[in-house]
Amino acid sequence: MQLLGGDGGFAVRRRPVELHGEDPAGRRPVGIRPRPGGVPVFNYFPRKEDLFLDRLPEARELIIRAVRERGADESPLAALRRLALRLLAERHPLAAVGKGFEHFYRTVLDSPALRARGREAIEEMESTLAALLAEEAGGEADRPGPDARLAAALIIAGIRAAGAEAVTRQAGGDPVEEVAVEQVEVLRRTFDALERALPGIA
Repeated sequence: MQLLGGDGGFAVRRRPVELHGEDPAGRRPVGIRPRPGGVPVFNYFPRKEDLFLDRLPEARELIIRAVRERGADESPLAALRRLALRLLAERHPLAAVGKGFEHFYRTVLDSPALRARGREAIEEMESTLAALLAEEAGGEADRPGPDARLAAALIIAGIRAAGAEAVTRQAGGDPVEEVAVEQVEVLRRTFDALERALPGIA
């Protein structure tokens, strides 16, 4: 599950909103095409950056459901592995492997505001996962301990690192299907390493 791009950006929906301006998420005014009915798109997003990073709520919900709705004999880490591989097989935007995805990541890398929002998103995902791991261990979700926080940080970092290679390769022109096939092995190695590092939640 490639939730994060090479510089912290989340995958975006493949139906871009039309923006006008030099920086799609900067401080300069931008013009935005209204949604049907004449309601400005800004009304749906508290921050301009989330127009581009509009899969953030879905990513959070997928993580929560994967951990909470996993099988009786399945660990949280195994559930996240299964989710990551499923998203890749489906060519889901959150897997960061698909035709045209490299254009989104270039936009993120070219925008300081989007990069900053991406870094915030990493922290948000870590906090969400730490709360889930604390809850699953019988602790308090609103006060995860250092073990849960460390585990969450390592998992998110591993997922991000696994996806960065795929993004780099696609941006370099490698065929999407070739990247996708090899990304399966990258994810497996990543989660194998996480299981060795975190036997308590594997």
